[in-house]
Amino acid sequence: MARTYWWKEAVIYEIYMKSFKDTDGDGIGDIRGVIEKLPYLKELGINCIWFTPIYPSPQVDNGYDVADYYGINEAYGGMDAFKELLSKAHALGIRIVMDMVLNHSSDECLWFKEARKSKDNPYRDYYIWGDPKEDGSEPCNWANCFNDGNGSAWTYTEETGQYYFHNYSYKMPELNWKSEKLREEVYSMMRGWLALGVDGFRLDVINRIKKPDAFHDLESVNSLGYAEGGKKQCSNVPGFEDIIHDIAENTWLLPQYDAFSMGECGGVTSENALRYLDPEKRVLDTLYHFEIVSRKKEISLRDYKRIEAGWASLMEKGVWPIQHLGNHDQPRLVSKFGDDSTEELRIRSARCLALLTYMMPGTPIIYQGDEIGMVNTYFDNIKDYNDRYTVGDYMERRKAGMTHAEALFPIRMASRDNARTPMLWDSSKNAGFTEGTPWIKVNNNYPRINAELDRSKPEAESVFRFYQKLISMRKEHPAVINGDFTMYLPDDDHFVVFTRHDPQSHEILLVIANASSEAAVLPEIPEPAVSQKNHETLISTTGNDFEIDKDCSSPRTFLPWEAYVLKI
Repeated sequence: MARTYWWKEAVIYEIYMKSFKDTDGDGIGDIRGVIEKLPYLKELGINCIWFTPIYPSPQVDNGYDVADYYGINEAYGGMDAFKELLSKAHALGIRIVMDMVLNHSSDECLWFKEARKSKDNPYRDYYIWGDPKEDGSEPCNWANCFNDGNGSAWTYTEETGQYYFHNYSYKMPELNWKSEKLREEVYSMMRGWLALGVDGFRLDVINRIKKPDAFHDLESVNSLGYAEGGKKQCSNVPGFEDIIHDIAENTWLLPQYDAFSMGECGGVTSENALRYLDPEKRVLDTLYHFEIVSRKKEISLRDYKRIEAGWASLMEKGVWPIQHLGNHDQPRLVSKFGDDSTEELRIRSARCLALLTYMMPGTPIIYQGDEIGMVNTYFDNIKDYNDRYTVGDYMERRKAGMTHAEALFPIRMASRDNARTPMLWDSSKNAGFTEGTPWIKVNNNYPRINAELDRSKPEAESVFRFYQKLISMRKEHPAVINGDFTMYLPDDDHFVVFTRHDPQSHEILLVIANASSEAAVLPEIPEPAVSQKNHETLISTTGNDFEIDKDCSSPRTFLPWEAYVLKI
């Protein structure tokens, strides 16, 4: 079977199953809920769904702690329901991508339960073990990323007198990719999902699967006494590309499958991206990076344009980027990059950010709820938070002597729970997500922000209809997918201006966006519009047409988040 590279024309919709739609009243989203909403997704226009992990799991990290890589969580409906979903989604032309967690498992996984029993257990080398120091303490002083347990990246086991390594929670031991037996088991497991009909994999923290050859103490430690710098020691370790290449050759690149891979890779920039995405090395098909999207990092508009231009320049080398401004690990994109201070600005900034995402080169990803402009949910009680990072950061700050308010309020904006609160379907109880008690609180703004209400609004005021139109433009205008990219006004602090030019059809699309909450004067009309004069407004965040005066001399003032796509 020849690869079709279908993902280049895809629009991917990320579903966080636990928070999408509950049909049995237990407060947890389920597969039946996704099946129920397939017509909604088809109406939106997406043609691929990426599920965050839906395997059996104790849910220490909401499914990223996998207990059984071969099954589907019964709380979500089990394997029979998943097979039904696969069949019905494929019948609608919607592909299914699974999240594959290959860096670590749950400590409740059969592999780990066996491995901890004895040093000669057949599963022992599936994980990473270390002997205590002479004083009985951990092999090194690295912290785990969640600051849970006692804060260490090592946990002692009485059965064998050794510690096991875990970058994240002590309930999530790291897998050992030096083990040939582990590799073969993982490859066989992934081929099983592909044979079932799954269309590809999103690979969780995939550039962290290779660990350093030795673990050494680091100098700088946190308030718990452990070194947070240990996390960087396990990121992009030389040789990890060889492991990913081996995975690819044994799974998604096999000729019987038309599947693809999308890696989650921190530390990737356009300068080093070929290490991960060089087509000749047969590693990853695409990835999403964190140069723009990061929980705790702010980014200027100038940096945003520089980063996007850098990634666009790689396309001539065969690199295919992903476009996204939000996911299950980030604050809501409108709250972080847009403006949720008023209803008008929420809607217009949501539409503007969507326009930029869809018109930039690459494959766009919608995170559930972004298509209706959902915003952050701030809780005042730490007990309402589920996110391990938020809880861990809070506890560390409290131990450092901060008050409740000092510890919680500065970190609420970055909490992953902002994106994990339930999908807002309508104005009924619990926003139509569940008839029971939701596993995490629903955003209390649901009477004014929900899918039913947004879809009923006039086209000029609906976020959903705007996404719908952008998606249809990918099918109607070849420059959106295949066009070259040229950036204008790189140093302007308000405007994002660029063209997409398709050499075959000769189509030129011009994007002009005031990506700020201030009214601003466009410094200059880009040359393509000046030289051609004739243009057609394909879409705008205000619903208005863009007009250029005959001599292009009059300054043009843009409203906050006013943006256009023009066909020149």
